Parts: sequence; structure tokens; C-alpha cells
Amino acid sequence: MATKMVKRAFKYRFYPTGEQAAELARTFGCVRLVYNMALAARTEAWTLRQERVNYNATSALLTEWKKTEELAFLNDVSSVPLQQALRHLQVAFTNFFGKRAKYPTFKSKKNSRRSAEYTTSAFR
Repeated sequence: MATKMVKRAFKYRFYPTGEQAAELARTFGCVRLVYNMALAARTEAWTLRQERVNYNATSALLTEWKKTEELAFLNDVSSVPLQQALRHLQVAFTNFFGKRAKYPTFKSKKNSRRSAEYTTSAFR
């Protein structure tokens, strides 16, 4: 008899302090920026060179962006939500190429849901 594995997810509501709220706002902004920059890089690579860019390439781009002076602030937030944003973009492109979704769109400051995903590797 096969055993059935149950995946669980938990939602928590919390009320951050002023310092925590500022850190979360910074994280949300960085996640949106990284997603949009990676989407722009992938779109540009396709329109100019008909070249598909995968998650590993965008992850390498993120490393390069963090080394630049104007994007050095990306080092101030946890890298886990930034990597997750790239993974979400990869899933969006996989769904697009699989004809299950439209082409991924840029996230706006006003209309996007402010979110950041932390995996278990982000916690000690």
C-alpha cells in the first residue's frame, strides 16, 4: 500500500514594528525590482538574439547586479526572496511556453501585490 504524502502550508498574520515594516518594504521593493530587471533581460535577449535565458542565467545576472554600485542596496536584503522572484519568473515563462498562460508582465509599484517568499533555507 502506497503512503500519501501531505504537503502543508501555513499562513500567519503578524504586526511588524516600525523597523520590521521598513525592512519588509525594502524587501518588497527589491523583489519587484529584481523580477522586472530579469524580465527585461529575458525579453531583450529574445527580441534581439532569439535566445532563451533560463533561471541559472538570471541568477548569475543577479550576482552581477549586486556587484554594481547603483544596485549595491540589493545586498541589504535577504537573498532568498530575490532568488524566489527569479524562480517565479522561470515558472511564468514555463507556463507561457507551455501555452498555459500569457507572457509575463512587469510588476508595478501601485497595482502589484506586495509579497516576498522566504523558503526554509532563509531561517536559522
